[in-house]
Amino acid sequence: MNTLFSSFWMIFSNKSERIKEEKKVIRREIRDKKSDLTEEQKQKEAFSVFKKIEQLLEFKQADSILMYWSTGDELPTQDAINKWVTTKTILLPSIKGHKMVLKKFFPEAPMIQRQLGIWEPDLPNVYDGKIDLVIVPGIAFDRKKNRLGRGKGYYDRFFARNKALKIGVGFDFQLMDKIPIERTDKRMDKIITMLDIIE
Repeated sequence: MNTLFSSFWMIFSNKSERIKEEKKVIRREIRDKKSDLTEEQKQKEAFSVFKKIEQLLEFKQADSILMYWSTGDELPTQDAINKWVTTKTILLPSIKGHKMVLKKFFPEAPMIQRQLGIWEPDLPNVYDGKIDLVIVPGIAFDRKKNRLGRGKGYYDRFFARNKALKIGVGFDFQLMDKIPIERTDKRMDKIITMLDIIE
């Protein structure tokens, strides 16, 4: 029995290590492609993606939306956030230890860059109300709606306890035919790029 368990564990460990290596390769490939993007290309793709989201019934019915304040290598969100906050409650993530918590976005509140380089409202209060829709960043997505993140698991742990509709967004090259996944990786409900809508 011990020999059987040891063999099973070795196979499982080898598979897990292989998946982690495959993810590292994809992260490097995507990083290189992002470095070739101009600011004009980034804004063009972002405008198209968020225009598509605005046309969704789920967006029109949503009162509260969790987004992300984009860094230089992500699909830009600032224009959409500043537009949508006039009619929606916009939430942004904040990392506290091993947990992701949420803060309300207010245009007049200062933003501060904290853990992992994430920008968040410089406010003390944490939001614990209802979330209708989540706009999710990622390193890569695939056509089965799987998501590859930065490897820290914050979004996956958050989704394990929150059931809001999840829309993954990114540049066109971030949508791949297939990406390696692990048991803890959470699927999106939709994925939207400039050229594709995966439902």
